[in-house]
Amino acid sequence: MGENAATMNHPQHHHHHFNHQVFDISIDVPTQNGSKCFDDDGRLKRTGTIWTASSHIITAVIGSGVLSLAWAIAQLGWVAGPAVMFLFSFVTYYTSSLLTDCYRTGDPVSGKRNYIYTDAVHSILGGAKVKACGMVQYLNLFGIAIGYTIAASISMMAIKRSNCFHESGGKNPCHLSSNPYMILFGIMEIFLSQIPDFDQIWWLSIVAAVMSFTYSSIGLGLGITQVAANGVIKGSLTGISIGTVTQTQKIWRSFQALGDIAFAYSYSVILIEIQDTVKSPPAESKTMKAAAKLSIAVTTAFYMLCGCMGYAAFGDFAPGNLLTGFGFYNPFWLLDIANAAIVVHLVGAYQVFCQPIFAFIEKQATQRWPENYFITKEFKIPIPGSSAPFKLNLFRLVWRTCFVILTTIISMLLPFFNDVVGILGALGFWPLTVYFPVEMYIAQKKIPKWSTRWICLQILSMACLVLSIVAGAGSIAGVMLDLKVYKPFKTSY
Repeated sequence: MGENAATMNHPQHHHHHFNHQVFDISIDVPTQNGSKCFDDDGRLKRTGTIWTASSHIITAVIGSGVLSLAWAIAQLGWVAGPAVMFLFSFVTYYTSSLLTDCYRTGDPVSGKRNYIYTDAVHSILGGAKVKACGMVQYLNLFGIAIGYTIAASISMMAIKRSNCFHESGGKNPCHLSSNPYMILFGIMEIFLSQIPDFDQIWWLSIVAAVMSFTYSSIGLGLGITQVAANGVIKGSLTGISIGTVTQTQKIWRSFQALGDIAFAYSYSVILIEIQDTVKSPPAESKTMKAAAKLSIAVTTAFYMLCGCMGYAAFGDFAPGNLLTGFGFYNPFWLLDIANAAIVVHLVGAYQVFCQPIFAFIEKQATQRWPENYFITKEFKIPIPGSSAPFKLNLFRLVWRTCFVILTTIISMLLPFFNDVVGILGALGFWPLTVYFPVEMYIAQKKIPKWSTRWICLQILSMACLVLSIVAGAGSIAGVMLDLKVYKPFKTSY
């Protein structure tokens, strides 16, 4: 929001705008096509390639979702588990390749660019659908913030527990409450959320990528060693056996597993943002389709390994969160490294997912009350040792702090990682990964109603809607079951 305030005071800024206008006019003249430093929308030349785009996608996709995969496969078994995973990866790939065609409205080479997902919905579908899309997207991001708070606190507890377990030589069960850890995580996030544009810090995504590969590989490695130590591959073709759970529980849990797997693949929300960093020619959608193919192949291979190894190691008793469910006790320092990596990754990822909500609310507030001193005034606070002062805005301070406190409190009330992940996967999967991309593609390519292609796309959309509803129901049932045995704020594992 600071940038709007800045344009008011800087006459030279208007001068820049004037330049862009001249520049934009000149680009229509074919002889001057393609400037050295600017793209056709007057922004600095984009430099992204298939490799940077793929690494962004992989960073976004391989997150804490990977930890619940062994549990998900255990519910479904050796046949359905991998099959469902391939199904989701195929649907995600197919719909994301539809979505890449929506980066430019109209013509795929020179149409108007859409910078974020909602822009695309706005310019292609318009009206009420934008509001619906925004609601789902922000709800989903809000839910992710809660899921990440739970996951981070579980990992911090796991470090504390594995050390306490190690010191007592395995005698002490070390019951802990997760609340202090959630509060600690919340306090860290309150500080970080005050940094404007925190999600655009360039090294953040590198750190996140390194961390997620660290903990996923440790999980994978421990799974392989466990299988080697057991000497057998555990698990059955049909998943968790009746007897370990009841028939009804098995059905609900299988549904919930679908949500967990869907969550592990949800990245279409940020696909257009990633595409906006890619250089052209060739057309961005071409590069992006290749990047999606590459990154989804890598991710699926990785997920298969992690999920299947975890299941092979623990069979029916695969834990809900691979690194903290205490299937593994030793080597305890390795587990600590993995869990520390999870915490570091989630601390950054929380901000990446919350910043769009912050930006949206702050923009709304400034538009609604432009005169309000509390909302618009920026105080400059000099930082010792830095040339740029810290801009303090009271509204930002109060609202972001309240937001973090709210997500922390909800996490303390519902500290069930699997169920929350399942609900999120179900909520975000159909609307954001399937429905909007399909609708936009139909509108964009002007596919006639009731043509074969139209019918096939609608069948895909309906099938995914059913999957979403079923997965959501399973996860909500899971939360209900967990709440029966759980007293809020008194939790100990």
